[in-house]
Amino acid sequence: MIKEFNIVISGIGGQGVLTLSQIIANAAFLQGYDVKASELHGLAQRGGHIESHVRFGKKIYSSLVLEGKANLIFGLELLEALRVCYYGSKEIGTIFLIDNYSIPPLSVYVSNEKYPKQEEIISILKKFGSKVISLDATKETMKNFGTSLPSNVYLLSYAISKKLIPLDPNFILKAMKEVLPEKFYELNERVFKFVQEKG
Repeated sequence: MIKEFNIVISGIGGQGVLTLSQIIANAAFLQGYDVKASELHGLAQRGGHIESHVRFGKKIYSSLVLEGKANLIFGLELLEALRVCYYGSKEIGTIFLIDNYSIPPLSVYVSNEKYPKQEEIISILKKFGSKVISLDATKETMKNFGTSLPSNVYLLSYAISKKLIPLDPNFILKAMKEVLPEKFYELNERVFKFVQEKG
């Protein structure tokens, strides 16, 4: 049993940030870990920034990941990964797992602010961790399943298959069954297994 593992998930309201954190937290609990999770958001509605922290291990006392202490950071959108980069550090060996997907915030349209290029974002993230992995999760789920909704599970399945999270895939599937409404479980299970088989 590991002493502790810290995860930060960042995205936009409607992308499944909270669902993803619930699945991970439930799976860790089922695997016998002590688990603490928290949500940090002002406007969790569609379009607003939202982040969630999940910590699990032998004994966890706080639900918040401290700056520079995240083992893994999920960015469900490019700019949203950048917003939480300070939770990572080279010392810890933080891994960033991000979706190559961009939703320019309102400020880009209203204030003429510039949305950073993907290369710029990745270059900055590299200063806060040991590795940045970018996937076309939204694009792949749209192409193979006709919807982008399970892109969060696509990223999770990749993380599990590459052992970026010390959790068993069977517990992830059990947690998905507990967390997801029945009508969404089958699709997400298919996405999860699709990525596992791809390796």
